[in-house]
Amino acid sequence: MSVTPTGSSTAYSNSTSQTTSSATSALSSDFTTFLKMLTVQMQNQDPLNPMDSTEYAMQLATFSGVEQQVKSNQLLESLAAQFSLVGMSQLAGWVGQEARAAADVWYTGNPVTLAPNPVANADRAVLVVKDAEGNIVSREELPVSADLYQWLGGDAEGNPLPEGRYSLTLESWRNGEVLQEDPVEHYGRVVEARGGSDGIRLVFEGGIEIPATEISALRSAQN
Repeated sequence: MSVTPTGSSTAYSNSTSQTTSSATSALSSDFTTFLKMLTVQMQNQDPLNPMDSTEYAMQLATFSGVEQQVKSNQLLESLAAQFSLVGMSQLAGWVGQEARAAADVWYTGNPVTLAPNPVANADRAVLVVKDAEGNIVSREELPVSADLYQWLGGDAEGNPLPEGRYSLTLESWRNGEVLQEDPVEHYGRVVEARGGSDGIRLVFEGGIEIPATEISALRSAQN
């Protein structure tokens, strides 16, 4: 199990640190250059025509502004690091849990908890199972109910399906006609959580990846 930002966490941290360090170095360089220029200007001013006090005050204000900019950048760097740790802590809470989503199933021989949702006025519900190549391997009658259902992973003859990735669709029937076909939600164990510019993504067993926005429920892992 793992929790990562987009790509490697180490690479992410190094990249952020290098970018911030470059920006801080540039500001520090400007700050030092300004200080040297101001010192040389004071040393070489005409004693008979010294620098105007207003101009001197303006340059000191600029000097202070550059200094504050450097300090602000360092503070933002520290805050960004803290926010990153908070985000990683939140992601860690997903790992090991079971999340419910309308996604493909990685079947390993163990029962899979489904959350079918047939159309309200349906009089029949049929679970259609397809393999990774899109071939129908099973059609199974389900209760016309939104209650959780334990799918045992059998083929058309009732034999256990081989381990692999399957897609599940629910057909809602009425009076011998299909009213609607919908993907079936199921509970899958979260093995990895990733944060990136496109939001949080969860990875189920078998490498099935799902945006966190498509998760409709979360529960403790069932034994």
